[in-house]
Amino acid sequence: MIVVSKFLFRRILKHYSGITLWPFIVVRDTPGDVGGRKFAMLINHERIHVRQQLETLLVFFYILYGVFYLINRLKGMDHYKAYSRIPFEQESYIFEGDISYLKKRRLWAWTRFM
Repeated sequence: MIVVSKFLFRRILKHYSGITLWPFIVVRDTPGDVGGRKFAMLINHERIHVRQQLETLLVFFYILYGVFYLINRLKGMDHYKAYSRIPFEQESYIFEGDISYLKKRRLWAWTRFM
């Protein structure tokens, strides 16, 4: 289910466009705000996260996400680099432009980026 919340992204998640909190995909903008192609890529990115969350039984997704982020920070990476090196994000960013990716995606595909 896709939810638009300008408030959440103006007040709390200022530098982000979307977040997946299973089963919801919460986005800042509508297709009319950013354009159809960019919106489709954002939704695809977040749907990849939905699949990752299901594979990791939800709770382990959030635990692993945090662990990967902390390890990256301990390696001296700044926030953005630590975030972008999380395997879940790497898979989502690489394949967000491939709208048919989820049809051919293999189980646990995010582990290739560890």
